[in-house]
Amino acid sequence: MSAAARLRSVPADFARAPLAEVDTRLAGIEREQRVAIGLAIESGSRAWGFPSPDSDYDCRFLFVRPAEDYLSPWRKRDVIETPLVDDIDLNGWELGKALKLLLKGNAVVIEWLMSPIVYDGDARFRDDLTEFAYRWSSRDGVMRHYLHLGERQRRTYFADGKDVQLKKLFYALRPAAALRWLRLHTDRAVAPMHFMTLMEQSDPPADVLATALELIRLKAKTRELGSGPLPPEIEAFVDREFAEARAILPEQAQRLSPNAKAAAEELFRATVARLGPAIG
Repeated sequence: MSAAARLRSVPADFARAPLAEVDTRLAGIEREQRVAIGLAIESGSRAWGFPSPDSDYDCRFLFVRPAEDYLSPWRKRDVIETPLVDDIDLNGWELGKALKLLLKGNAVVIEWLMSPIVYDGDARFRDDLTEFAYRWSSRDGVMRHYLHLGERQRRTYFADGKDVQLKKLFYALRPAAALRWLRLHTDRAVAPMHFMTLMEQSDPPADVLATALELIRLKAKTRELGSGPLPPEIEAFVDREFAEARAILPEQAQRLSPNAKAAAEELFRATVARLGPAIG
């Protein structure tokens, strides 16, 4: 990968030792698995903008295999998984898997493309895939993704009338903010990943914004925020956004268009042809 095409966006205060370890492990995966990593990013609370002092490093990457691997009847796995070691969680998805998920409106892949923290990547790879997401990702699918995620977290962690672990408020608050952003940006399917960017671009109630800012401030200083009653402004915001999303979503998912499939196939073939020959 040439220097001109290389991506790197890491905060100045990012810990050097974990960064070096991520770099080493990514290089090892490319060498040992015989793949080309097109994009490697931070996907967790550090990229969302509300890390704790002990937050893990959640590195996720997208990769392609050599062309000959796709021609074998014994296809290799479309994921690469590694064990959690020294607070570094590092796993990746193959390009074909990512494209199919994007067409369904899988917001995970979109968030990877939008991550403000990039460990490594090929600029054209990210640009092409981002353009594809803007053009072909299912907006209803993205909303449905965030709705199901948020409602599941609401049921799991925020039972009515009980104290909640305050750091887990974000598990439902962030999907709710994404749904609000999408509801207000009616022509967009690709929402920002960074939590405060979501909030700032969707004009939330002042009390919700103030509570979120205070929780982020406290979370940055302590490993445990403790438990407490569910703030009523957060409860109202989350439940309202989930109800709004459910009211406007169609019952049935849209069928995948032939044009979308053709665009995915074209991008897949072009990317494998471009990056595949460089794989050792």
